[in-house]
Amino acid sequence: MPRVSPTLEGFRASFRRPSLTFAEIAWRWTVGAVGWALVFFWLIEFLDTLPVTKGDAALLSTRQPLLVGRAIEHILRGSLNRAVFAALFAAIALSLIWIITASIGRAATVRALLEYFRRDIASGVSTAMSDSMVPRPWRSLVGLNFLRAALTLAAILAIVGASILATFVSSKANPHPGLVFILFLALAGLICIAWPALNWFLSLASIFAVRDGEDTLGAISAAVTFFRERSGPVFALGTWTELAHLVAFSIATTAVSVPLAFLQIAPWRLVIAGIFLITLLYFAVVDWLYMARLAGYVCIAEMPDALASSAPMPAPPPQTSIDREKPILSDVPGLAVET
Repeated sequence: MPRVSPTLEGFRASFRRPSLTFAEIAWRWTVGAVGWALVFFWLIEFLDTLPVTKGDAALLSTRQPLLVGRAIEHILRGSLNRAVFAALFAAIALSLIWIITASIGRAATVRALLEYFRRDIASGVSTAMSDSMVPRPWRSLVGLNFLRAALTLAAILAIVGASILATFVSSKANPHPGLVFILFLALAGLICIAWPALNWFLSLASIFAVRDGEDTLGAISAAVTFFRERSGPVFALGTWTELAHLVAFSIATTAVSVPLAFLQIAPWRLVIAGIFLITLLYFAVVDWLYMARLAGYVCIAEMPDALASSAPMPAPPPQTSIDREKPILSDVPGLAVET
């Protein structure tokens, strides 16, 4: 099989199978829409439970920043517990929805990519291998996505803990605000490095959960082995897709500034609509790039022989034919060599 590039094969798969990108956008944006709906519902219900007295209404009607601040402080007093419990309930509900939806979506996209590379790319490797795919790897995918959600929660709690821990180096008698900031920045940096790396391994493990039918721990082990054995192609694929992501982000931020330039002369609703449309296009491109990277990982896993170095093999040593009838090789003692 000729040597292939995982990056090119990943982008080629995303071009040839646009339905995969649409499927990825569908489940991701569905979860996002449900999340925003929960946020707005939580905000409306929370504001509806706040008591507003006539005195608070009078202070709000003055439109003086100091008086309005005092009124808001009085309205929100004693409502923190309700806000925390409501936000916790919404976060749990959204996490469950994401775990289930992500498991279904990832199973569908990985199956389609495996079928694409086995039937359309790798010639002669189709039906027998496709039949070996596990029909329902839901338990492994649910376990992996649950670990990803737990890891995100752990990262948030770790950043909160880092902010608390950093304050221990300063006191009222001997304040060191600069040292507190530097310590917090270092701890937060370590967390922001560890969390994406672990989340990436858990996301990569879904490929092996679908392809090989591994359980949760087995899929994670397979992902670590895959990265150790194919670190070169994996790093190359990640570098090119991240560069493309950076280009898309630069173009999106530049495009957002165009409607903002017309904020003084155009209706603000039109400006907001333009920014919203550009943001949606940017997220669509990001999902397409993610699908291209996922396709590249599947390519690396499915065609390891084609990714081997194309350096020429060393020439075998010359074969010499030996005539065993010659007297020099005869095992009869005393035979002389003919001259």
